[in-house]
Amino acid sequence: MAAENEPVYAPDQLKPGNRKGARRGAIASVVVLLMYLWGNHEGNTENIWIIGTAVGLIAVLLIDVVLRRNGLRPNDQ
Repeated sequence: MAAENEPVYAPDQLKPGNRKGARRGAIASVVVLLMYLWGNHEGNTENIWIIGTAVGLIAVLLIDVVLRRNGLRPNDQ
């Protein structure tokens, strides 16, 4: 009966990922997004979306760091 409630994982889900590479990629994405502020566009609608996306990526990175520091997220994945 206990096997019915256990979650099922694929082997790829249990393999640890490259956390440093993911962080570097997110930071590089933020830099590239902010570079688009000086582009060939008129109006501020594009600027709002660019800044919002960059702030969202930074927020996800900060939340991940805080959760890992407090032990609420495992360090192996």
